[in-house]
Amino acid sequence: MELTLDRVYQAAHVLKPVINRTELVHATRIDADCDLYLKTENLQNTGSFKIRGAYFKISTLSEEEKKKGVVACSAGNHAQGVALAATKAGAKSTIFLPAVAPLSKVEATRNYGAEVRMIDGVYDDAYLAALEYQKESGAIFIHPFNDIDVMAGQGTIGMEIMEQLEDADAVVVPVGGGGLISGVSFVVKKLNPKCKVYGVQAQGAASMVQAVADKQLESLEEVHTFADGIAVKSPGNLSFEMVREYVDELVTVSDDEIAAAILTLMEKQKIVSEGAGAVSVAAVLYHKVPVKGKKVVCIISGGNIDVNILSRVINRGLMKTGRKASLCISLLDKPGQLEEVSRIIAELGANVTKVDHNMNVEDADINGCNLTLQIETRDFHHIEEIKKRFREEGFFLV
Repeated sequence: MELTLDRVYQAAHVLKPVINRTELVHATRIDADCDLYLKTENLQNTGSFKIRGAYFKISTLSEEEKKKGVVACSAGNHAQGVALAATKAGAKSTIFLPAVAPLSKVEATRNYGAEVRMIDGVYDDAYLAALEYQKESGAIFIHPFNDIDVMAGQGTIGMEIMEQLEDADAVVVPVGGGGLISGVSFVVKKLNPKCKVYGVQAQGAASMVQAVADKQLESLEEVHTFADGIAVKSPGNLSFEMVREYVDELVTVSDDEIAAAILTLMEKQKIVSEGAGAVSVAAVLYHKVPVKGKKVVCIISGGNIDVNILSRVINRGLMKTGRKASLCISLLDKPGQLEEVSRIIAELGANVTKVDHNMNVEDADINGCNLTLQIETRDFHHIEEIKKRFREEGFFLV
């Protein structure tokens, strides 16, 4: 079966009473060099776009198939979509999650009615375990991305974008296994061939980027990113072909850039995004995609970020944007030194949040010590101004 617009329209009809038609927010407060809009799937039922594909796929099952139950693997968002859709359909759901999945996603999946099984490793390890269970139990496997009906469900996002902003110049889409961008790019290119579609992956999990570059399906040995929703070692064969045909370009962003994008969304637009959801905005903010002066839609694919991770992400984002800095100053251990340091910091309008005074420094003066300061600053220019002032007043920065 091939993906068609008729199938996407059918999915939209089935999903209408179940999902939110999420807003397209004009992000006027984000300092980007384009006319930026945000498709807020982080506000979708279950907190991500995944309910669209999961629900539509399960809706196509026969009553006999539903009696067998469904099985899925996920980093957390697809799990919630499958669990909710299966419960609404009266089917048993068994979900395999990697041990690295955030606790909030695990608990939400259980609360939607699924039996959850935790597997050591990452998404791909959970996938193998789910396939074994499917063979043993006869349950219907609901693939998170490599399935035409799942793509059709995700493609309804593309339909909504084209209805909400028909003259969009570009759509920027997060990419893990490729189900979302397959559906969205197919619909966008069919309805507006001139509109560009860009895919974004985390640098530490660039499986689709590598596969497309090498023109063949490949599997990464490992993935390293806090954007768990797109931490996939291997894209699907169906999504791989869809991306090759309909996506204009794939790019990557670093975890620091993702963290900065999450912080920007929170501060400027009051939007909470998980790592995977923010990669599209990171690509725009850090000029990874050629959209200067264009009317651009970034899909915020999910908002299910663990609160324990969020605090660390905010801290990283502050450092990436020059709002927080660490200074290490070599001092002579004598009265008045700390007072001088405090005076300079105060005069330049920075704020000290942490102080570490270390006298046990190798290769230092016998009467010397290192003073490490964590400070809150305005931007990188402010940090350089502070460093310059210390040097001018005779302090040595380590």
